[in-house]
Amino acid sequence: MNALQNVAVMAARRGGAILIRHIPKLEKLNVEKKGHNDFVSDADRAAEAAVIEVIKNHYPDHAILAEESGQQGDSDTVWIIDPLDGTTNFLHGFPQFCVSVGVQVKGRMEAAAVYDPMRQDLFAAARGDGATLNDRKIRVSGRKEMDFALIGTGFPFRQADSEMGPYLEMLGKVVKNTAGVRRPGAAALDLCYVAAGRLDGFWETGLKSWDVAAGSLIIREAGGIVSGLDGSENYLDSGHILCGTPKVYAGLAKLCAHEIKAILRKL
Repeated sequence: MNALQNVAVMAARRGGAILIRHIPKLEKLNVEKKGHNDFVSDADRAAEAAVIEVIKNHYPDHAILAEESGQQGDSDTVWIIDPLDGTTNFLHGFPQFCVSVGVQVKGRMEAAAVYDPMRQDLFAAARGDGATLNDRKIRVSGRKEMDFALIGTGFPFRQADSEMGPYLEMLGKVVKNTAGVRRPGAAALDLCYVAAGRLDGFWETGLKSWDVAAGSLIIREAGGIVSGLDGSENYLDSGHILCGTPKVYAGLAKLCAHEIKAILRKL
């Protein structure tokens, strides 16, 4: 484990511990609505402050890009943080949420940690060193056939009016041609599930860089493929993503080529 990855792990664990402390008092949390189906709570802010504190204790000169506090500092090294991915799940006591911490150096992802405090699952990766789950190496599944593949997705809740039509067409086609589709509600964990072979592929639109920065590196280090829906490398900026095992990724792109084009026209 290199130095950046080690700090990412420590920061993610610290944030997760803060979230767990807030679970007994969910009904008393101050919750604000940032947008349609987009919320922030005292727990998000407290976890983010804890994550940033760990990072700044080790790297005071590095820049921060965090969901709740935005951009801080100017450096070639940027820590991309989602202190609580799956806020809606968390606020309802639905146990599918995580802390996501990624490190980008000169525009390239170098290290990552995603921590699920409910299951105490820690996914981590460093560029060129592979990916792990609780310190054990992980690989994407060996799934090749689409009809046996389990696929994850996320609903286009931020711009549902414009995107829902073509999204549902793609969803319908994937449902008919695979073993099933799951929508757990925390994109960073969904990506890690692809890396660990729990899912064989995943797609979603309307994401932010902090939703996918860490998970995308973990998938790649586990042998998977990640891109935008259009096959590009700019998914951190575009907010749309397609990933999976090499065969399932290619299968999804081919199966849903028409629907993907329709979705992209709406974005």
